[in-house]
Amino acid sequence: MKIVCIGSGNVATHMAGEFKKKGHDLIQVWSRNSAHAEVLASSLASMAMTDLAEIDLNADLYLIAIKDNAISSVVRALGDVNGLVVHTSGATSIAELDRFSSHGVLYPLQTFSKAKAVDFKDIPLCIEATDADSLDKLRTIAAELSKLVYEVDSDKREILHLSAVFACNFVNHMYNLGAQVLRSHDLDFEMLRPLIMETAMKVQTEMPVNVQTGPAVRDDEQTILKHLELLESSPHLKEIYQTLSESIKKSN
Repeated sequence: MKIVCIGSGNVATHMAGEFKKKGHDLIQVWSRNSAHAEVLASSLASMAMTDLAEIDLNADLYLIAIKDNAISSVVRALGDVNGLVVHTSGATSIAELDRFSSHGVLYPLQTFSKAKAVDFKDIPLCIEATDADSLDKLRTIAAELSKLVYEVDSDKREILHLSAVFACNFVNHMYNLGAQVLRSHDLDFEMLRPLIMETAMKVQTEMPVNVQTGPAVRDDEQTILKHLELLESSPHLKEIYQTLSESIKKSN
């Protein structure tokens, strides 16, 4: 399969790399940033592009893996390609690709960093297409990459993406805030890693509400007040602590 990768960020890097491992030909890599295009193209034995007008019109798959707010402009600038066009966004409707006769969505539900390897066979891939032929192609493509393939329409995928922001992005931000508290008192974040791992392991077999711990779920107001006193010099952290504590109380 001949593939054009439109994008050079985290998602593009991992997905294009996985297609390469499966023996597919990444014929072009496009990015607005020529240096980024060159780096990814080099790793894929591909050709780096910065002009959408020069994109090959006869590839089998066009993988649009770019920022959500750039999809519309790229779609408008892309030529009348003959292959299947997909985007990888969780929050963007399939309707953005309506100008292409064969189009769909291939959304990987995972957090990606360029330097961190991932095992694609365990990544949920959410697919969507508006015609049977495109959906069949997407099923085949997704099944080659992962054992976890789900057909999810645009409305439900948006909800899934919202949930992922809570479960991943916000949780990671909490790690960062915890690290800030530690640094301000000359303590090492390394001490929290086992706790983070155990918390993540619990929700692999239990629903989160059933394994919630801490002073809020125990209604331990004495400890909560002590924590709030410790946060007096950091009003934004104090507000977050209060909001989350109240949320935990209402959830249990």
